[in-house]
Amino acid sequence: MKVWHISDTHNNHEELEIKECDMIIHSGDASNHRNVDYNEKEFGWFVDWFESLDIQYKIYVAGNHDTSIAAGRWKHLPFIYLENESVTIEGYNIFGSPYTPSFGHGWSFNKSRSNLGNIWSNIIPNDVDILITHGPPKGILDTTKGYDNKIETVGCGALTKRVFEVKPSLHLFGHIHDGYGVINHGTRVLTYNSSYKSDKHIVFSNGAVVSDGTGYEITNNGNVFQLDLL
Repeated sequence: MKVWHISDTHNNHEELEIKECDMIIHSGDASNHRNVDYNEKEFGWFVDWFESLDIQYKIYVAGNHDTSIAAGRWKHLPFIYLENESVTIEGYNIFGSPYTPSFGHGWSFNKSRSNLGNIWSNIIPNDVDILITHGPPKGILDTTKGYDNKIETVGCGALTKRVFEVKPSLHLFGHIHDGYGVINHGTRVLTYNSSYKSDKHIVFSNGAVVSDGTGYEITNNGNVFQLDLL
């Protein structure tokens, strides 16, 4: 099965080059505006586009910009929406969560870093094959420049811990874009040894397709995977 992973389209979805695939997974921030009414219109544009794609399986996990989803404006969607829940597709156990560490004010699905360890332990299943979160694990494709202009990694450390406990084949996320002299989009493969899963690896994918500092312009087209080759 071929999977196309994208994230953080921020109203620019129609500029993407549609990939031939069996499954498309979007890991959040299809919309942009904090105002719930306007965000509902934005997300509606995305829903129409996403539904129109000639792709068999479509999965969406919300992001911090998707305020109209958090406000309950979208009770029924014409594709698979995962909010701290799982679905099994062709034998692959897939779990999705919109949670990210808190920052700023007025964003959706934010949780304090001090609580996320317990949250991830309770909601991410042990048998997950494909893990989808809006935000990255700390230290993996999560680099940005802070207010002091120093490079820092801003992902969730508790998520990193949980990922290496459950060891999914694929961990998909976005949230941290390219920009300000750093590149996050793309993939990273980490190999591990374990008593019950030996000589295996986890493929990490940051599918954010826009860059900061450019008005959220599309700068890449996401990542594509062949699941049976992972």
